[in-house]
Amino acid sequence: MSDPICWLSAIELAQRIRRREIRPIEAVDACLAQIDRVNDRVNAVVTRVDELAREAATEAEKALENAENVGPLHGVPFTAKDVHLTAGVRTTFGSRLYENHVPDWDHPIVERLKRAGAILIGKTNTSEFGLIPLAANALFGDSCNPWNTAHNTGGSSGGAAAAVCCGIGPLATGSDGGGSIRVPASFCGVFGIKPQMGRIPHVAFPRGWETVAHQGPLTRTVRDAALFLDVTCGRDPRDRRSLPGPSVSFASACEQPPCGKRLAWCPHLGNLPVEPEVRTICERAARRFEELGCHVEELTLDLPDLTRDQQVIAICEAATAAESRRAEWEKVIYPPIRKMLPKSDRYTYKDLVRAHWARDIYWEQLGPVFEQFDALLTPTVPITAPPNGSLGPATIDGRPVRTLAWLSHCVPFNMTWQPAASIPAGFDASGLPVGLQLVGRPFDEATLFSLASAFEQAHPWSAARPPVVSAATSADGGETAGP
Repeated sequence: MSDPICWLSAIELAQRIRRREIRPIEAVDACLAQIDRVNDRVNAVVTRVDELAREAATEAEKALENAENVGPLHGVPFTAKDVHLTAGVRTTFGSRLYENHVPDWDHPIVERLKRAGAILIGKTNTSEFGLIPLAANALFGDSCNPWNTAHNTGGSSGGAAAAVCCGIGPLATGSDGGGSIRVPASFCGVFGIKPQMGRIPHVAFPRGWETVAHQGPLTRTVRDAALFLDVTCGRDPRDRRSLPGPSVSFASACEQPPCGKRLAWCPHLGNLPVEPEVRTICERAARRFEELGCHVEELTLDLPDLTRDQQVIAICEAATAAESRRAEWEKVIYPPIRKMLPKSDRYTYKDLVRAHWARDIYWEQLGPVFEQFDALLTPTVPITAPPNGSLGPATIDGRPVRTLAWLSHCVPFNMTWQPAASIPAGFDASGLPVGLQLVGRPFDEATLFSLASAFEQAHPWSAARPPVVSAATSADGGETAGP
């Protein structure tokens, strides 16, 4: 039977460890056992560190026995996305170029989680260098959606989303350069937040994505994500964009009722199509904020599509970063990414400059919305999870669309750097999750945590178990559950 420890929130697990009701080794072993149960079905964890995790758990137990001061996540297991450097643990970036790469230092997000007492149990799957919004690469293959394994998790933090969805630790690190936290959160039915740029420090290795990529958490509960942000945010001298810590904790923001907040519900950003069922589910979720005392107003926004501009920036940065190993990379590159490299050769300095200018033009149009409203609500993604082996549909709501056009609701907020989150909004008729995106004013993650936490309390989602977990539990003799 599936161990209930692996389904505890990070907050509850940390509390029970401090009260000596659960030992750190029990928490680690429960999550490792969950990897054994479900990972062959979802391919979420691509590198395991069982012995290192157990050693860390033993040290955590000693700290408790010696009555040492412990961090807020003492003994809590977490997974790290395989683009986040982990000292002494293989970090591949989803690329054969780095198949055997073992760094000797931790990315700041990993470093700070460890400092708070959290224990690394494994690395999660991603796309190659995060270049496509799916968890798929030539090294490890596709991550499969826990709600329907014929479909992808989305990405590039797809392994992270699948891991927390399946009970493989309550916390997972993610990064988001064009929706890479919010897309898999939406597709897997979990919570994910892309904080303000610089809120969590970033040290890029290899280079690339610096001007659009945000670091953040994927979790089953909003409060866990708030605590995650509390322990990982703050200035870092290695990152010139890193921000000072907030004056009030994000965890405390979860306790603030959102009554009186003015919310703009925008089903379409500009002329971007949305599948009708997705729109219906998201609008129903948006209107539920009225039950929480918010004022919700539908808004039509005639905004440009920034997807091409974001791709110009990301491709130029990634291609430049790999320039010295270009010939080697071309031999091992994941096929769907191969066609991106010639694009970087065609782009000129004017294309890159105009792409950056497009950010300012977009904000000139969008900024006034946040003078009137406290947050903007949109579908996170206009579709549900695409099948594995696919880059997405050729049409949305019957309209032909270019490849990856379904990123169009996420990308703008990487370009504007403001915080955005995805909350589970419901399921479509086939049982696949749908996410509602909450977009906050610049530097105002607190309002998003207040809104998301209140929504979660009124319409809880974390108890739902996806079919892959139900199947594993049933095989162990336990009960099954679903959406």
